Amino acid sequence: MKLPEHGANPHRLYEQAGHKQPSGVIDFSENVHPFGPPIFLKEQWGDFYNLLSSYPDPLAEPFRSAAAEYHGVGKERVAAGNGAAEIFTWLAKRYRGKRVTLVEPAFSEYRSTLESGKIHILEIDLKPEHAWQLKLEDVKKQVGNCDALYVCNPHNPTGRLLDLAELEEIATLCKGKCELVIDEAFIDFIGEHASFIPLLKRYPHVIIVRSMTKMYALAGLRLGYVIAESSIIRELTRSAAHWNVNGLAAAAGARCFSEEAYRERIIRAAASERAKMEAYLEMMGCPFVPSAANFLCFQLPNPERSEPFFHAMLEAGIVLRHTYSFKGMDGEWFRIGMKSASAMERLRKEMQQWFQDN
Repeated sequence: MKLPEHGANPHRLYEQAGHKQPSGVIDFSENVHPFGPPIFLKEQWGDFYNLLSSYPDPLAEPFRSAAAEYHGVGKERVAAGNGAAEIFTWLAKRYRGKRVTLVEPAFSEYRSTLESGKIHILEIDLKPEHAWQLKLEDVKKQVGNCDALYVCNPHNPTGRLLDLAELEEIATLCKGKCELVIDEAFIDFIGEHASFIPLLKRYPHVIIVRSMTKMYALAGLRLGYVIAESSIIRELTRSAAHWNVNGLAAAAGARCFSEEAYRERIIRAAASERAKMEAYLEMMGCPFVPSAANFLCFQLPNPERSEPFFHAMLEAGIVLRHTYSFKGMDGEWFRIGMKSASAMERLRKEMQQWFQDN
């Protein structure tokens, strides 16, 4: 049985898993929060509708300038992509014929884009017995052997956060040896104080990739961006398709940066639901990874029961993110995105029923 590599699109998962999809499915496999995009998109939809008949700006304005202003960097150091996924295809072209180190388990898009570019992939394997924490000694062993190191912070799929002091140590280890690519797709759920972007001036070999999908619930618009030295930005975007970011995404994304109250609300809600879920998992004897993001990884008390549990949840209309495609997790862990309070309560109810029956 081959299951989809990514979360989301539950109909595909049901089809491939051989289950009839019930009504009322709740998809915990994707990490977009449940509150929808900022309300201005709905209230001012007419203004955005008028953009449909015009070609977008080829440099993704006004989004590019808004992102640069938000982060306090020159706009020549910012490029926008059709989701962060497109940016990883640019990076794969940059490292074609070279060597890249991945911290496994990792977001599958890293490996798939790198493999398509015939790049030699090295690995640093995180271990459950070390609570999935990245060890500096493992980084030291690899940085001299590769041209780039990819680090996701907070880490996907575990939610583990490296603080800035740890990241600076890694950046220092990489200096003069390899580039450091930091994927900050989920950093918004902590706040900009945890971002490496303000330190980039001291570390010109660091490239930051960001996503607008997770915090702002804009998955359908496809919008991400990269911040780096202007020379790196020029090289990355050399192969980008013209008008790679549509006009709706550029306009909506630009407005999102001013939504401070919205961000605070989402951060509070995710943290609250995560804390409740952690308390439940602890009560049930389920090991979990302390997460700083809007998702949690957990394991059953008996991991050998993982497959029947996963399928039982599907039959109950609960879609979990399987981990067969995450190296080292081998389907024995599950990842759940934080949803509304009622959805999280439904998850706990279905899990409780399964525990009682088994």
